Parts: sequence; structure tokens; C-alpha cells
Amino acid sequence: MGTYILRRLLIALPSVLGISVVLFTVLALAPGDPFEELATNPNVPAAVRIALRAKFGLDDPIWQRYFRWLAAMLQGDWGFSFISRVDVDTLILQRVPVTLAVIGASQVLALLIALPVGIYSAAKPYSWFDRIASTLAFVGFSLPTFFTGLLLIFLFSITLDWLPFVFRADISASGWQWWWEQVRQSIMPVLELGLFQGASWTRYVRSAMLDVIRLDYVTTARSKGLKERVVVVKHVVRNALIPVVTLVALQMPAVFGGAIVTEQIFRIPGIGSLLIDAILRNDTPVIMAVTFVFACLVILFNLIADLLYGWLDPRISYR
Repeated sequence: MGTYILRRLLIALPSVLGISVVLFTVLALAPGDPFEELATNPNVPAAVRIALRAKFGLDDPIWQRYFRWLAAMLQGDWGFSFISRVDVDTLILQRVPVTLAVIGASQVLALLIALPVGIYSAAKPYSWFDRIASTLAFVGFSLPTFFTGLLLIFLFSITLDWLPFVFRADISASGWQWWWEQVRQSIMPVLELGLFQGASWTRYVRSAMLDVIRLDYVTTARSKGLKERVVVVKHVVRNALIPVVTLVALQMPAVFGGAIVTEQIFRIPGIGSLLIDAILRNDTPVIMAVTFVFACLVILFNLIADLLYGWLDPRISYR
């Protein structure tokens, strides 16, 4: 497996380089000037703005700027934020824990909903449970996340006054009180993302289960007198999860994109809000770093999906 992982990483290098070239070129050609505010400020001489552009090489050819950026990245230097006046990697590391906590909890919730509901719906097709679950799943992934977020705020924050609708990073409490406040303010963002993903995955799990449950080897297992629970859990679920793993792995980077909307609704100080703020203020180094990380996540989760295939299906070998 180690050789397979190394080979896949080597194959991914050209993709990563190609993605970085496209991203850097698009951002370099995009309109806007990170020092535009200085140009409109009468207290700042024009010479200062020119000196700053020369210092950061913004007037150099694009290819020179790209190779300078690539060399710095290889040395662990992600750039310098023009707006925040701090290193980009410091900004990202400050926001990553919050985003990972919200997204991680929401994906666990989505799997806890999708797997049992999808499996049971496929085991009892066209039953009342299946019809109700399918209807709720259609409603769940038909509603956009921003609408669901506003609905949760109206219900739990405004009407019932149970949960805070603004995420606070500066909670003054300590100990168990701090953890309790973190859980309270994370409930609605996690519910919003988790219910949306869970509804989508439920339909996919049900469909994958129905494709496998009709195969001949499942009929053979039933004819041997095995209990239905054993047939479903041991013989059907494992094979049905292979396409589900593909879906989950490919959608994980998209979840980070969905978290951008969620972070804006609940004012979560995460990667999404950092990216939106950088776009609005033309902070190119931050935009480049965050979008490049999102692109690398696509490649990473594809590799994880390929590794899980071999665990789910012993017929798949790593060569």
C-alpha cells in the first residue's frame, strides 16, 4: 500500500502544479488593487503606494510572480496578507479549528442519519417508513442551506430563545461552562450542514442498497437460511458502500464551500468568512492560499476514497 500511495502522490503533483498555475493567473489578471484604499487616501503619498507595489512585486510579469510564489510555498511561506498585515499561514491556522469542528460534527451527523435511514428504507422498500424518509430527504436537500439557517435562527433564537445565533470566538467562560457554550453556539450550524448532507446521502445510500440487494448472491445467502439482518449487514451493506464512499469523498471539498455560506449566516470566524473578507478587500495572497487548499482537498479525498475501496472490497488490490 505504501508504494501505491507514493505513486498516487507523484501522479497528483502535476495536477497540483496545474491548479496553482490556473489559480495564480486568474487572480493576477482579475481587476482590483490591494492598495486601492491607499490611492484614495489623501494622507498617503503616491510614492508610498508605488513603493509597496514594488516591494511585493505586483508590477512584475505574472510568470515571475508565480515562480516567486511557488518557491516561497515550497519553503513553507504562504505569503503576507496585505490587509491584516500578518502571515497568511497564521491567519489560516487561526480559522481552521473552528471550520474543522463545525464541518466534522456536521458530517458525522449526516452519516448517522444517512446510513441507518437509507439502509432500512432499502430493506423495507415502499413501506410507510420508506415513503416518509424519502419525502423528508427530498425536502431536506431541496432547501438551500441559507434558507435552512435562517429558519433555524428564527425558530431556536428568535422564537424560543434557546440558542445564540451569532458565533462567538471570545467566550470568557472556562472549564465545562466554556465547552457548553461552544456546543450551544455550534448546534445550529452543525444542524444546517448535517441535515442537508444527510438528506442527500440518504437517497444515495438507499439507491446503492437497492442495486445490490437484488443481486444473485444475496438471494443465495437468503436461500441458505441466513437471517435477513445478517444478509443485509454482512453481505449487502459493505458492497453498497463502495459508490457511497465515492460520493462522500468527492463532496467533502464541496462541504467546505457550503460552509462559506453557513459561516456568513452565523458569523463563524472560519475559513469561509476569511475567504469572503479577502475577496471583498482584494487580499490576493489570502485568496490564493485558501482556494489552493480547497483544490488540494479534492485530490486528497480522492486518494482517501481509493484507499477505502480496498478495505470495502477485498477484490481491489493496490498495484
